[in-house]
Amino acid sequence: AAAAAPGKAARPCPCPCPLPRADTSLSRLVRRLLSARRSLDLCMFSFSCPQLARAVSLLHRRGVRVRIVTDAQFMGLHGSQIGRLRHAGIQVRHDQHSGYMHHKFAIVDRRMLITGSLNWTSQAIQTNRENVLVVDDAECVKPFLDEFERIWEEYNPTNYSF
Repeated sequence: AAAAAPGKAARPCPCPCPLPRADTSLSRLVRRLLSARRSLDLCMFSFSCPQLARAVSLLHRRGVRVRIVTDAQFMGLHGSQIGRLRHAGIQVRHDQHSGYMHHKFAIVDRRMLITGSLNWTSQAIQTNRENVLVVDDAECVKPFLDEFERIWEEYNPTNYSF
């Protein structure tokens, strides 16, 4: 490698990482997710954003316990990342009845809540007018933790009758 010209700093090589690098709404969301050290619980109606799926997969590979609850109809649509995440070994559960599992929230390390209107789709991130709220107040997080655990157990496949 050639040395930088006098008075000019060597240009850093571009990061080969596929995660977003600019400071955008998406990159801020990814950073919040990647702050997980122990657990990530996702309750997401629609999940087709590849960048968010890569972040969730990375957490799983790091040893973070990842659990996903999603809607059965939307997990099978073209572009859904749920099959990819399940194939990576992430636990996924879905509804078995009519009506949508329409929640849109994530809980990081049982202490940080990420919620709002945002489905984790590329269209929602790039095109739609959406909102995301990040809260780390235990009093606000607890009802979402309770709801996740309730749904997780309700959607346990051993409870299904065929």
